[in-house]
Amino acid sequence: MRPSPKNIFKSFATVLAVAILFISCGDDYERIGEEAIKPVFPQGVAQNFTLIYSGTQEEVSTEDQSDSRVIAILKSPISEDYDNQFFKYKTFPEGLQVDFFDEKGQKSVVIADYGIVYTQTNLIDLQGNVVIETHDGKKLEAPQMYFDRKNNWVFTEEKFTYTNPEDGTIMDGEGMDFNRDFSFFKAHKTYGLMTIKEEDK
Repeated sequence: MRPSPKNIFKSFATVLAVAILFISCGDDYERIGEEAIKPVFPQGVAQNFTLIYSGTQEEVSTEDQSDSRVIAILKSPISEDYDNQFFKYKTFPEGLQVDFFDEKGQKSVVIADYGIVYTQTNLIDLQGNVVIETHDGKKLEAPQMYFDRKNNWVFTEEKFTYTNPEDGTIMDGEGMDFNRDFSFFKAHKTYGLMTIKEEDK
């Protein structure tokens, strides 16, 4: 049975209408004025950047003298400063390394492929092959971690691997939060086996 000319015309009209609809969906609108995307430029760029955080054991006035100690050293090939924006931040597009020192001068190290420091919230976003290694050899690896500088708290919602040489354990999981020296940590989900030492009573 041959299709009638009327059915052929309807099919052709439908195909033509759909084609016109897709062609008209292109966005050739030129944005100007307030709706145009404004380019964002850093107010400063530093190469071979090193920043040393230091502090005193107790609060001092202008005439007092007190011993200060190095708290942290941040190093990065490039630092971009966006403190000229409404929501201020600094980026480390080529990675960074932070050395932390406790009261005894023992060093723990954090490295990442990329970092953002949000100036107003004291939050650091570390991304890409993030590794935290403490002075006693404990190691945490994850694709992304956040560090709350104000509360000395680290957390992630990503998959992680935690290695503890003291117990000879390796724990894999997803989601974790802990304090900076690993004296307290809480894993949201864990996989595999982990040995736990029992205390003698």
